[in-house]
Amino acid sequence: MRFISFLGIGILFGIVLYKSEAASWFRIYEMFQLGSFHMYGIIASAVILGVAGLYFIKKKEIKALNGAAINPTPKEFSITRYLVGGIFFGLGWALVGACPGPMYVLIGAGYWPILIVIVGALLGTLLYGVLRTKLPH
Repeated sequence: MRFISFLGIGILFGIVLYKSEAASWFRIYEMFQLGSFHMYGIIASAVILGVAGLYFIKKKEIKALNGAAINPTPKEFSITRYLVGGIFFGLGWALVGACPGPMYVLIGAGYWPILIVIVGALLGTLLYGVLRTKLPH
């Protein structure tokens, strides 16, 4: 029953993404052309909310639904890791016009051609899983 609340939160999140035009190809194009602050404002508010949420979780020692402690482990800093990953993510975002969250919002909005993009993203994830041991981390 508690997972229904997650479904409700996901639907609400999708509605917010759609209404804020975060799933709009035009807004994403504007962002990459440095033509508008709209998307940067959305991303900045998400980062600030995430930082505040993580601080709150650590400060109040909030536990997961199964009772386990939430202890995010810091990742090893590596210029190559973030540079290559960021380039691939950014190129995909710029070419497709949507990052992973809005891709599902676009299905909900009735833009069925985005299914081709989702299949490509899933195949890319599968390929990464196959090649993960051979890649530098």
